[in-house]
Amino acid sequence: MPPRGLDPTGIILVDKPPGPSSFAVVHRIRSRTGARTGHAGTLDPFASGLLVLLSGRATKLTPRFVGLDKRYVTEVDLSARTSTGDPEGNVVERREPPPPQELEDALDRLRGEVELRVPAASAVKVGGERAYRLHRRGVDVEMPLRRSQVRELELLRYGQGVAELDLLVSSGTYVRAIADALGGHCVSLRRTEVGPFRVDEADEARVIPVEAALGRL
Repeated sequence: MPPRGLDPTGIILVDKPPGPSSFAVVHRIRSRTGARTGHAGTLDPFASGLLVLLSGRATKLTPRFVGLDKRYVTEVDLSARTSTGDPEGNVVERREPPPPQELEDALDRLRGEVELRVPAASAVKVGGERAYRLHRRGVDVEMPLRRSQVRELELLRYGQGVAELDLLVSSGTYVRAIADALGGHCVSLRRTEVGPFRVDEADEARVIPVEAALGRL
């Protein structure tokens, strides 16, 4: 019998709803399986979509999964910026939404390799402390720039100041930062793919064997 906490071993795909934190989802799955459980990248509480969890002995393979590209669909309200880049922040600037051609030009500038300002409400450490904790206390800090690859960025719909975007980005890219660079904020965010894994495959009851998961990378 395998040692406690090492079985089941494999990859679990979860479709997280808006609301709970990624860590709450990890804790729920861990409590159900009794196995050591980790993740290959979190989602903000307001966001939904694919979480790739590693169970049992598979947690040792986390570095193989955390660097995978990720695809999102997001709705961006271009009439206002918020302090967090999402609906949970305070409005810090209101503006007239851009005309369609101006938006297309802005999107074109965001394709490829870009430098984006890390959102204040993020887990990045500033001066040894998590940025989101400083933000909650009202501490104003200069957030660093992070280089990202925006491999695909498609405008799906634009109306009443809200743009729906489909984008494929490198690991560690903040979609909220892209929304802020466009002059708005995310009102919804859904992760649809992590590397070769898709959200429509999500099934919390299924543990994908390690060999099968690695074979898709």
